Amino acid sequence: MTKSNLRKNPREIALDIVMDITETKDDEARFSHIVLNKTLKEYDFLDKQDRAFITRICEGTLERLITIDYIINQYSKVKVKKMKPLIRSLLRISVYQVKYMDRSPDFAICNEAVKIAKKRGFYNLSGFVNGILRNIIRNPQSIVFPNEEKEPVKYLSTKYSAPEWMVSQFINQYSYEIAKLILEDSLVKKETTIRCNKNKVSVSDLEKKLISESVDVKEANYLPYALKISGYDSLDRLESFRQGLFTIQDESSMLVGEIASPKKNSLIVDVCAAPGGKSIHLAEKLENTGHVISRDLSQHKVNLINENVERLGIDNISPQAFNALELDKNLINKADLVLVDAPCSGLGVISKKPDIKYNMTPESQKNLVELQREILKVASQYVKPGANLIYSTCTINKEENEGNVKFFLDNFPFKLTSIDSLLPKELRNDDSKEGFLTLIPGVNKCDGFFIAKFTRIDS
Repeated sequence: MTKSNLRKNPREIALDIVMDITETKDDEARFSHIVLNKTLKEYDFLDKQDRAFITRICEGTLERLITIDYIINQYSKVKVKKMKPLIRSLLRISVYQVKYMDRSPDFAICNEAVKIAKKRGFYNLSGFVNGILRNIIRNPQSIVFPNEEKEPVKYLSTKYSAPEWMVSQFINQYSYEIAKLILEDSLVKKETTIRCNKNKVSVSDLEKKLISESVDVKEANYLPYALKISGYDSLDRLESFRQGLFTIQDESSMLVGEIASPKKNSLIVDVCAAPGGKSIHLAEKLENTGHVISRDLSQHKVNLINENVERLGIDNISPQAFNALELDKNLINKADLVLVDAPCSGLGVISKKPDIKYNMTPESQKNLVELQREILKVASQYVKPGANLIYSTCTINKEENEGNVKFFLDNFPFKLTSIDSLLPKELRNDDSKEGFLTLIPGVNKCDGFFIAKFTRIDS
């Protein structure tokens, strides 16, 4: 740890994280969870309260970035986009604290921002920072949001910090009311959902173990082996996690395993597996029989799968680096189950990855649809006649979901298979009777997700 790191206070650390995410040109660095986790490891010596404070500022600022910029622009003659990067980021994290946090008095937030501006060499702009923040603090009534009735898209965009194209897509594909629920949910802080590793521990014993580690635990919403946890500092500091008693996985993702419902001794191929949650869940469901080939594009991603496999103690799985767009002739007509958990726009998990709102574009979505279809073309060839293919995404964009279901049915010898009997009663509907399920954040009590089950019908 360098001396400069030791001299930084939590607000400065948060400032640097936000700058890394919002001002960098490095695609990898723009993923908020990667930057945040990496930085928190560097500052592992900080106490739980400071680490939580840093996390709250960073995640909250990113979640509400469009709203925060809208507020700043109403008080500043120099618009946010024209500001120096450090001043822009400093104002953003400070406005977030003023408007959405109550840990510190407003005057202290303002004073700390001025100190940081001076410390970073911006003496001449410290007065500017001070003036903007004090004006926002003293005159909150000056903030005027767009009129909901006259400008519904702009209203939802600024109110819930989502780009207007995304708001319009939610409204067009669902409805205004559902779009509003989706956007409201994207700003709600949620507990961490975990799946009990039943190969090692019962759900009740896991719950007792977590409570003994001072973790807050409660039942999840849909599945008996799922729990929600909160109040912990770091997963790596939990003995239960290190022992492989559970893995992080949302219930929406767990439902893939329920819908797949693999038979013992099955050969399963997961073509886009990292970090391995669904592959491992399927391997567990085989009850130490059969085999799961768990693949992803790069060795880096395969290493993530390996880490989870080793921690959880799963034997009937083989992580491999393999491009899902390349045909593996050795697997043609061999698989009892193929899982295509496709790369997608991620619009169902915005609450966990807020940077998606600012990095995704309609053009990127179209490119993803083409990629998903190419992967399906290849993966479908691994399925035995009479066997199943599961297609899933963590988006709620209908072009990537229902659109690809239609494409697949129109071009390949598969049919949809009802998943109704495999779902909790509260999730069953006309679509699940047909063979697919859409989970919508704000409507359902989980991440947004899409799952379709196909059966190969040719001989």
